[in-house]
Amino acid sequence: MAEFFVIRLGRDPRAAAEWIVADDNGTRHGEALRGTLEEASNSVEGRPVIVLVSSTEVLTTAVDLPVRGGARLYAALPFALEEQVAVDIETMHFAAGEKRESGLRPVAAVSRALLDEWIEVLADVGIQPWKMVPEDYGLARIPGTMSILVDGDEILFNDGADIEFSLDGGKPSDALVAAGKLSDHRDEDDALVDPTGHLVVYCAPADEERFAHDWIALRHELHSVDINVLPDGAMPRLAVTVASGNGVNLLQGRYGPKADYGSWLRPWRTAAVLLLGLVFIGFAGKSVDYYRLTQEEAALRAQFNEEYQLVRPGDTREVLDPVRAVESIRRGLGTGTAQPVFLESLRELAAAMRATENANVESLSYRAGVIDIRVSSSDVEKVGEIQKLIGATGQFVSSIKSTDRVADSINSRIQIREAGS
Repeated sequence: MAEFFVIRLGRDPRAAAEWIVADDNGTRHGEALRGTLEEASNSVEGRPVIVLVSSTEVLTTAVDLPVRGGARLYAALPFALEEQVAVDIETMHFAAGEKRESGLRPVAAVSRALLDEWIEVLADVGIQPWKMVPEDYGLARIPGTMSILVDGDEILFNDGADIEFSLDGGKPSDALVAAGKLSDHRDEDDALVDPTGHLVVYCAPADEERFAHDWIALRHELHSVDINVLPDGAMPRLAVTVASGNGVNLLQGRYGPKADYGSWLRPWRTAAVLLLGLVFIGFAGKSVDYYRLTQEEAALRAQFNEEYQLVRPGDTREVLDPVRAVESIRRGLGTGTAQPVFLESLRELAAAMRATENANVESLSYRAGVIDIRVSSSDVEKVGEIQKLIGATGQFVSSIKSTDRVADSINSRIQIREAGS
């Protein structure tokens, strides 16, 4: 459950305001208070602030736009409302809500100068609003039912679907006429027909008495008129509705909230500095180690090349793999690993011959780590089997150098060498 501090600006926002705390479950906390904005700011106590602004200063309607949202939606809104706005659209700010079940999207338009003034007045007392919502969205929509809220000279209306507006200085019946919800209910023979439409009214006790004749007239025009008296005034009902997420937020586009990354990171500043220092020291140490090891490698490579040139003065190529170069020298000299390589290769050859029938070794020679063998077999496939078996362990690589048919047998020469040599 999230709590919100809801402020309703007066006609003169610098002089008076109303405020109350409400949560997103539609419950108010405490009573609505009146006073100056400076007094309201002292009660915010870190809660997100929702500001209700006069809907007589804001155009609220619904439009059918094919775009989903984002920059394309903001670009299309001025042209969609151009005929409903009597001033230059360049001086207006437009905001939109989520699409409704009808497919229409609620939108609101307000003078940029007026919106700037509201924001400035709030900023002067240290209030940064989370949302700014026209107050007619505080009158909850009931599907299939018209709703009216009377608050002094101001009348808020919605039809339960896509029409919502406010009327200043009129009667409740005037709001229904403006919405096109009243008719004379007569048929072709000029006889009265059954009234239609349901109306829910919210008003203070004084307004119920003031419009007593209007209520009687509306009961003759409509199917039902249900009057709900608000002993605590309109503010609590408006607040719980917008705190539940209803309404178009005017703070969109250029007026959208800016992320205050500085305030988020400020409590972690000391830890962040220490962490960055540790990372810097670690990278510096690794860099020094890398430089030192690179220098040592270069010195060892130069020393090896000098010694290699003494052993093989005719080979001027750069030695990329010193280990392999040393093994090559050892095999050429017939020392070092030659004897183990020879014995291991014989073991691989013997295993391959045992696994292959009708094949015999005719001759074998070994020189500088390379074994040449001549094999006689009944067919070529046997020679291929021997070659695969010798290379199966991955220690040696065998290749068929030649194959000849002599009488009824196949004579082949197979060469075996250590893998990687």
